[in-house]
Amino acid sequence: MKKDTKNMCGIVGAVANRNVVSTLIEGLSRLEYRGYDSAGVAVLNAQGIERVRAVGRVSNMTEKANAVGLSGQVGIGHTRWATHGGVTESNAHPHVSKGELAVVHNGIIENHDEQRTRLKALGYEFVSQTDTEVIAHLIHYYHQNLRLLAATQKAVSELTGAFAISVISVKEPEHMVTARLGCPLLIGLGENENFIASDVSAVLSVTRKVIYLEDGDVADVRRDGVTIFGRDGNTVTRKIHMSDVSLASMELGPYSHFMQKEIHEQPRALTDTIEALIDDNRFSPALFGDSAEAVFKQVDSILILAAGTSYYAALTAKYWLESIAKLPTSVEIASEYRYRESVPNPKQLIVTISQSGETLDTMEALKHAKSLGQHLTLAICNVQESAIPRASQLVFYTRAGAEIGVASTKAFTTQLVALFTLAATLAKQRGLLDAEAEQSHLSALRQLAGSVQHALNLEPQIREWAKSFANKQHALFLGRGIHYPIALEGALKLKEISYIHAEAYPAGELKHGPLALVDSDMPVVVIAPNDALLEKVKSNMQEVKARGGELFVFADADSHFTESEGVHVIRTPRHVGVLSPILHTIPVQILAYHAALLKGTDVDKPRNLAKSVTVE
Repeated sequence: MKKDTKNMCGIVGAVANRNVVSTLIEGLSRLEYRGYDSAGVAVLNAQGIERVRAVGRVSNMTEKANAVGLSGQVGIGHTRWATHGGVTESNAHPHVSKGELAVVHNGIIENHDEQRTRLKALGYEFVSQTDTEVIAHLIHYYHQNLRLLAATQKAVSELTGAFAISVISVKEPEHMVTARLGCPLLIGLGENENFIASDVSAVLSVTRKVIYLEDGDVADVRRDGVTIFGRDGNTVTRKIHMSDVSLASMELGPYSHFMQKEIHEQPRALTDTIEALIDDNRFSPALFGDSAEAVFKQVDSILILAAGTSYYAALTAKYWLESIAKLPTSVEIASEYRYRESVPNPKQLIVTISQSGETLDTMEALKHAKSLGQHLTLAICNVQESAIPRASQLVFYTRAGAEIGVASTKAFTTQLVALFTLAATLAKQRGLLDAEAEQSHLSALRQLAGSVQHALNLEPQIREWAKSFANKQHALFLGRGIHYPIALEGALKLKEISYIHAEAYPAGELKHGPLALVDSDMPVVVIAPNDALLEKVKSNMQEVKARGGELFVFADADSHFTESEGVHVIRTPRHVGVLSPILHTIPVQILAYHAALLKGTDVDKPRNLAKSVTVE
């Protein structure tokens, strides 16, 4: 049985003295940015458990709920993004056991196969392909002899993986029980009513007073109060936070580090960045400024200037700009460009990339280009009205929000979205992007947030891999084509926060020197999506394996790799085509983060580095 790999898309729940259906639906609507393909709500009322589910938008489910007059004072809701298990109503949450108990779940249950076999032997019938249904039946099994709270505690102690769950039962209609391990979950506190959600945005319409549950917590949520039990089963007190949306990005919330938080914020950051495209349903020069159409008509080539992680975004963009827009593209490290003699071209578009908009090397490189008569300039930046955008003709603001961790995560992936948008926009203006291709690219962007959530779900497996890196002195990252810059980014992340020396090479360059470094003490990370270069990458992997190297392969679900001794494989759930570099960035970020945790370094403030480099 294949796993149902959920994306931590969205959970909301409510216990009140009023009909909570509208609150649940509004909460799910606020979680739509995470990407999903089905939605559902279950409530307790005089009929028992009443459930409505639908494939597609929350609005589809809302229509069904309204049609049947769905009503209840205790309820749970969920948005799901399917991979294995398919996009069907039967696979949508909430899942029900024996008509008596309903569950919503975010995360991955790794031991669901063995639990499924056990539960079938106990007489439970499975009607979905999901791992979540295992949770429903397991809690129901224990609930036959235990109160709902104790049954949930017992059940979750037997689950391995990552989860955030909420459960309601017809036997105890006055409350809900919720639990988390590895997936975000919070409780919203109201007046004689309380709420649960996977994201504070889902409860802001009813309360700003929230409690972030910690790993291992199980909570009993009632109208008149909340009791939280820690991993050891004893009651605990968790801090109450007053949520302020404008300050939310500056607070850790349930996360241990800002880097971890910002890794998990990427679905929202990506969605916010592409919002204008999706709303307008086209690639328009106006996205880059009022004068962009006139500027783009003059362009015959592109020069991108950047530093650090932004430089790797630029290297990725070179592939898009040349393959989609057919424009010759050069990429230079800003600090190098400004000190060498170059051949100016007044028809060349100078693109600068900076998270802060204040990076000195990039700012000075822009000034140098302009001094050479190159005045067609575009800034890609995350901070409104910062220095580099002010000095540029055109600007595209990424909407990553405040990025506090020194190691860039969401700024990088939103830069990639901006650069892909630039490539598609230029291609369209040059007559190289027909309507069908335009809609195909827009569709890929719409699905991106959900795919990134899938990649985030790989965290438990990647955490295990990190144990093989934490005690090593060196690591090697390999990629080919457009994924080579992602290998570079992965190596940079690992070395800047874990202090493990890491290097990246195009996989085809192995035999031209780096292969001499490979031995059993050199872990080798391979970015291996299912693209045109996959077979070439497999050959390069054999070169490593033959020298006793240990391979850690990030592949796609449909890449035909076989794990064996010394070859470890983690698959992202689906290949996302031209946007694959963005998706494959997520696992290398997570790997670096967990390796650094195991080494005990200061993840958010690595030694000798600063967030905004404003010195030469």
